[in-house]
Amino acid sequence: MPDTPLLDQVHLPADTRGFDIPQLRQLADELRVETIDAVSVTGGHLGAGLGVVELTVALHHVFETPKDILIWDVGHQCYPHKILTGRRDRIRTLRQPGGLSGFTKRSESEYDPFGAAHASTSISAALGFCAARDQKGESNKVVAVIGDGSMSAGMAYEAMNNAAETTKQLVVILNDNDMSIAPPVGGMSAYLAKQVSGGAYRNFRRFGKSVAEHLPRPFRNAARKAEEYARGMIVGGTFFEELGFYYVGPVDGHDMDNLVPILKNAAAITDRPVIVHVVTQKGKGYAPAESSADKLHAVAKFDVVSGKQSKSVSNAPSYTKVFGTELIKRAALDPSIVAITAAMPSGTGLDLFGQAFPERTYDVGIAEQHAVTFAAGLAADGMKPVCAIYSTFLQRGYDQVVHDVAIQSLPVRFAMDRAGLVGADGATHAGSFDIGYMGALPGMVLMAAADEAELAAMIATSLEIDDRPSAFRYPRGDGVGVEIPELAAPLEIGRGRVVREGTAVAILSLGTRLQESLKAADALAARGVSATVADARFAKPLDADLILRLAREHECLITVEEGAMGGFSAFVLQMLAEKGALDAGLKIRTLCLPDVFQDQDNPAAMYATAGLNAEHIAAAALQALGVEATRAVRA
Repeated sequence: MPDTPLLDQVHLPADTRGFDIPQLRQLADELRVETIDAVSVTGGHLGAGLGVVELTVALHHVFETPKDILIWDVGHQCYPHKILTGRRDRIRTLRQPGGLSGFTKRSESEYDPFGAAHASTSISAALGFCAARDQKGESNKVVAVIGDGSMSAGMAYEAMNNAAETTKQLVVILNDNDMSIAPPVGGMSAYLAKQVSGGAYRNFRRFGKSVAEHLPRPFRNAARKAEEYARGMIVGGTFFEELGFYYVGPVDGHDMDNLVPILKNAAAITDRPVIVHVVTQKGKGYAPAESSADKLHAVAKFDVVSGKQSKSVSNAPSYTKVFGTELIKRAALDPSIVAITAAMPSGTGLDLFGQAFPERTYDVGIAEQHAVTFAAGLAADGMKPVCAIYSTFLQRGYDQVVHDVAIQSLPVRFAMDRAGLVGADGATHAGSFDIGYMGALPGMVLMAAADEAELAAMIATSLEIDDRPSAFRYPRGDGVGVEIPELAAPLEIGRGRVVREGTAVAILSLGTRLQESLKAADALAARGVSATVADARFAKPLDADLILRLAREHECLITVEEGAMGGFSAFVLQMLAEKGALDAGLKIRTLCLPDVFQDQDNPAAMYATAGLNAEHIAAAALQALGVEATRAVRA
């Protein structure tokens, strides 16, 4: 590599437009090194970004961003993009408090025209930009980069099906980093891709079609089929052609000599949408990533030389592991138990279940809607499906939860991982809304685990429910270290528990804020205020007897939940109002997530910002009682 660092000369993408191919290759090499070094400091998504370094450089070189619109699907591969677009000086703040987002974000840069963190949205969004451009009579280019994994979601095909009817100028880059569509490609396929994307081939093809149009119908149809068959045999693009796209590829996404001219050719196609099939290697250029099974998809801080990550050690298992382990125990006793995940086997703990029961594990890809209705079909025929989906991703399948599961009272069990705040992934991945949207459904049984033993009991409970749907939520991270029974007993439906008895204040917690509620009770006791602490366990059905007793026997009731407004506290308030319990002068305060989308931070700091730690719970009780924080009161 030449001695002069080119990356130091690139402050914005326009600075790359005068580079030749060798300079672009050098820039890509330097960009890869910078990306690895930055992520070693911050942690985050690594493998995906390393796989698109050359593609990122080529796209910004060929297209006039930000005038030309560049949309990254999911956005977890956008770190090299951020470095090239004026954010290199802040790249080591990735996913940190007050720093750069780990995904594309509109408020962060004009080079992020559309925010993303969930998969399969890029083509739909790009099509919207195309329609807006066409309506305004403008001529800028629009490019969507979507991975082969994201192409497992129906939304991508809905957009592609609509594209040809909406616009004639759209470029879709299919980033195939897992060889799921085609085998690795070499010089010949790159050569063919360059030829079929070039003007000479397209002009010849148009000429051939014009000649064929004057042939008798049988010959005309035969010519069309022969041409499509020939192109399909060479480049595999018949499917995309049927959707109205001009298919180019496959091309080696790390070969700058071919990638740049092919992208230029694709940009020149203005008579129909074009899809460029680019084959890349996830983790490319960093040996520890290339040799890792997951290509170091998501990492903690790490040592660049060895690739060893600095992960904290806990004596307690993660909630995710508890879920996977407990489900295996139950499935060993009941052959009707099956598990479903939407492309997140390790993230949900179902990789463990899949190892134990591969024939009873279904990974449906990034297709939450399908996952839910697929589970409904299994339940309708007598199986016991457990649908494990992150809270934030289950939102994508909510219509199916309503119509295909709840209305039919089918016993699908929803394991909602990552409930509550999730830390560095920020607002897009927070599990903020599931209490409200699941609790709104008639017949739903909705539980929230306070610790790992409670989670085990809730798994057992859901598997016992055979006449209606159920759901249980649990957070990201480790448990609190409580002992889990060998085989947890099911809970009584709609029954909470009192963990500590007191007299003046009742703290009613749903979920893992129970530990903070107990700390708050200790703080109140130190100030002479006696507090009862109860674990609601169920958001639906509520334990009305317990809640009414707490309201009747205490001057003040505090509800605490790791969810947005309109959830558990709203259910409690409505029940108390219906029972007339609010007429007796009960002082009540509801603590939930604030009515904002919280940016990334460590989870403890996020909960502090949200006002859901022990000090906030205690302060809410004192305020409700009319007690100044500096003055003690008697119990």
